[in-house]
Amino acid sequence: MWELVMPDTSPRGEQVANDDGYDLGQGAGFYLNATQPPWATHYQMYDYLRDELPALIQSQFNVSDRCAISGHSMGGHGALIMALKNPGKYTSVSAFAPIVNPCSVPWGIKAFSTYLGEDKNAWLEWDSCALMYASNAQDAIPTLIDQGDNDQFLADQLQPAVLAEAARQAESVADDAAYSAGI
Repeated sequence: MWELVMPDTSPRGEQVANDDGYDLGQGAGFYLNATQPPWATHYQMYDYLRDELPALIQSQFNVSDRCAISGHSMGGHGALIMALKNPGKYTSVSAFAPIVNPCSVPWGIKAFSTYLGEDKNAWLEWDSCALMYASNAQDAIPTLIDQGDNDQFLADQLQPAVLAEAARQAESVADDAAYSAGI
């Protein structure tokens, strides 16, 4: 039996801080634990995905503790950081058009400066490339990055080649990068 759980991108509700843009606030929580007001009150998405959601699922359903994680775009970023920050928790990670180097791209810089403040060293804890460089070979799990070669955000926002280089240098991931033509 398979269970498919698809969490939201962010906390919701009138009392939850928001931004008018699609790339911040209730449109994009970046699956991190915010440290800056007013975001820190509700934007603890990393803890939610790592602790609260799995506990809820296990309390309500007869499930195995074996799980994989995947995501798309900002969710791909979330899947990658969850896998890299929690060795042994996941059997594999798949990311589709993920934001892999948020410390260096406009979407990530906007989100990280808003949620985490201006200390760029604190940002590294939430950046897939930085986490990949710091990872250990014995913790490697099967990793699939699938990216359309015609994606309008490929060069400026997604940059999967940067993660591929980090994986190559770290020699710590079973990486399978795929580019889908025309997508």
